[in-house]
Amino acid sequence: MTTSPDQQPAQAYAQPPTIIINNTSSAAASATAMVGGMGLRRRRQSLWVHFWLLMFTAGIGNVFYAVHVSRWNRDRGL
Repeated sequence: MTTSPDQQPAQAYAQPPTIIINNTSSAAASATAMVGGMGLRRRRQSLWVHFWLLMFTAGIGNVFYAVHVSRWNRDRGL
């Protein structure tokens, strides 16, 4: 399929569709939902965080991470 030099080549495909993303939730809305009690969940210890902290901090980081998660749960009554 060749075109002569004075002709424009035909467009082989249509223009891609316009993508619209609606982000209707805001940080304030999600924060009020969390404070209201819905969605307030207990934080769990992460195995992978403990593993990498063990690798990079020789176990000292594990202690700080465990205290942080425990304090977070205790402050929220969970």
